[in-house]
Amino acid sequence: MEEKKFGLSKMNYILIAASLAVIVLGFFLMGGKPSGIEFNPDIFSTRRIVVGPMISLLGFVLMIFAILYKPKTKVEE
Repeated sequence: MEEKKFGLSKMNYILIAASLAVIVLGFFLMGGKPSGIEFNPDIFSTRRIVVGPMISLLGFVLMIFAILYKPKTKVEE
């Protein structure tokens, strides 16, 4: 029986999992206690409006890299 070749390698899947974890971390940092009836000034914290989105953006860029990454193959002589 012929071995099936997948479009992505094991390293691609590892990088995809890592970038997904970075994206989830960024969304977690954007979360927090919502502003209800009382005004909550924490909704304007740097962690929520700068750090979280930048980490999520980094995760999405890493996801693109993880999908496009092509591992080096050994040349058989």
